[in-house]
Amino acid sequence: MLGIIAALLAIITSSSGQTAPSSCPGVPAPLYPYNTAPGWSSIKVADGLSGPRDLIFDNEKRLLVVEKFVGISQHTVDADGCFTSSRPLISNTGLNHGIVLSADGKTLYASSATSVFSYAYDQATGDVGPDETLIISGMNPEGHPTRTLIFPPHRADLLVVSHGSNGNLDLESMNSKVARAIVKVFNISSIPEGGYKYASDGWNAGYGLRNEVGLAFDGNNMLWGVENSADDLVRTVNGSTTDVHHTNPAEELNFIGDVTVPNNKWYGYPYCFTVWSPDVMTDRTFQVGDQFVQVPRANFTDDTCAKISVPPVLSFDAHTAPLDAKFDADFGNLFVTLHGSWDRQPPAGYKVVAVPFAQGRDGSYGPTAASWSSKGTIDVFYPPDEGLCSDTTCLRPVGLVFDAAGRLYVTSDGSGEVFLLSQNGTGQTSRT
Repeated sequence: MLGIIAALLAIITSSSGQTAPSSCPGVPAPLYPYNTAPGWSSIKVADGLSGPRDLIFDNEKRLLVVEKFVGISQHTVDADGCFTSSRPLISNTGLNHGIVLSADGKTLYASSATSVFSYAYDQATGDVGPDETLIISGMNPEGHPTRTLIFPPHRADLLVVSHGSNGNLDLESMNSKVARAIVKVFNISSIPEGGYKYASDGWNAGYGLRNEVGLAFDGNNMLWGVENSADDLVRTVNGSTTDVHHTNPAEELNFIGDVTVPNNKWYGYPYCFTVWSPDVMTDRTFQVGDQFVQVPRANFTDDTCAKISVPPVLSFDAHTAPLDAKFDADFGNLFVTLHGSWDRQPPAGYKVVAVPFAQGRDGSYGPTAASWSSKGTIDVFYPPDEGLCSDTTCLRPVGLVFDAAGRLYVTSDGSGEVFLLSQNGTGQTSRT
């Protein structure tokens, strides 16, 4: 096993990249101690942001950051990756997560819990126009309020928008027309007057996806998503109920696929969940990645899930809350932020991990680990002991973006910090 881990670590440290300095001028020390994987280093590049969430670069290498309850801020960075200037760009306290630029860099899109807006963007000055245009409306503000936005690299006219459930178990979302726990696609080359209605317009890229916050396209322009699964689950068989929620269900890595055509496949939520810890499911034999229901019934059992729902390609530890996903330049790794748990003991997450990927003989991309593996990720940026983490003792990683040098920026909304991770620096080996 140690040999396998060493080989996987070699994969994520193989590419060369520009290293970062040991600190940035005027930026205080990190609030919490963190380790990096061998071949990686980290520095704190910003402090004092208001719940920083997703972030992107514009075509002039300015960094745009969504700040909760504020709007969007804009930052210039130097060759070392440190912030050199910052300013408010858009004042809209409803903007809470999603942000993306059009392929030509001239239009900025951002999301609130209910809507997607666009703004004219001047690449030369970094200024936005005075008008805020409604592109999509009618999303449900209850439950999971963040709406991730992404364009397929080969289709600048298609905007992909995710929408989580309205609560822990959103039974109505089993009907895809409700348009919750779903990912949808909208053609923005011809937007109707007043914008699209989320539930009735566009087409499905997959549903039964409880809260697919992190979205990323692979080298074949196929979409992948990371899903936050349910809380407080039990297993009831023959009238006997077992609390399984501390280590089940698993969070998920899902293959969503080609978004240029409708995908009406069901991914299991709100009835089918994924096993992370088989040992607590004592009524039958499971393995990691299997599907289960809370209460097997004559007409709907674990086996029903296996027949009609799309299972995850890989599983993550329960309640770790994956919130973003970004492929590196050669699509050899998918980097994922694990925001951290609240619904289990001991806590888990609070880190950035890499999922090693490879291209198969048929040209498709996929994780190198099997779907039943519990060792499919590698810690890249992580606390000394995640089992001791909380909101006030560890980072809460959210957004990821690579710069042109291959360095990885990471936001932490709980601490208001931004970090820069660089390969070929010094690091410490993960103990997981």
